[in-house]
Amino acid sequence: MQYPNICRAQFVARPNRFVARVLRDGTEETVHVKNTGRCRELLVPGATVYLAEGDNPNRKTRYDLVAVEKGPLLVNLDSQAPNKVFAEWARAGNFRPGLTLLRPETVWGNSRFDFYWEAADGLKGFVEVKGVTLEENGHARFPDAPTLRGVKHLEELALCRGEGYEAAVCFVLQMAGMVDFAPNDATHPAFGAALRRAAAEGVQVLAVECTVTPDSLALCRPVPVKL
Repeated sequence: MQYPNICRAQFVARPNRFVARVLRDGTEETVHVKNTGRCRELLVPGATVYLAEGDNPNRKTRYDLVAVEKGPLLVNLDSQAPNKVFAEWARAGNFRPGLTLLRPETVWGNSRFDFYWEAADGLKGFVEVKGVTLEENGHARFPDAPTLRGVKHLEELALCRGEGYEAAVCFVLQMAGMVDFAPNDATHPAFGAALRRAAAEGVQVLAVECTVTPDSLALCRPVPVKL
């Protein structure tokens, strides 16, 4: 996926989870943050950030903050991007061979999953996609804050598996060069426990890192999952 009209700025502060103040060409501006997560280790004063200019003249902010430099690492922060790049990656044949259908936002029972898919061999299933922006010394971790919703998604995927569907959770690492991926047990041990239970019940656990530039994002390489 591509972002149009990217420019560079320096992060100043984040008054709330929706907006940030940045310096662009020496002028302070308020921009929309495309990630409502904490991102405390990323959005620090003075960090280099990248802004995408919006195309709606009626919006309150002119720019979206979409990426940040963490030392030599460039991290995409757009929380809408993981589903988009997963769809591109899957439709290119990298998720399941012979994919005939990939439908987003599909309801099953009391659940709404990111994707429902069907393949030519008759298999069908559901996928939940989780964007990962937390990195510790080259190791990707999720979540960066407790997520009861994330635990619920894993439990629902296991239920799907019990009903005969294929089921998977794909962690999209919004950065490159990761050694591995693991649940962040220190922050939310219940999520790690739920992920291990889901894997034991047949839910496929994938972690795929991205090629990241200031104006693009694309899934590129699976990394080992450590449960």
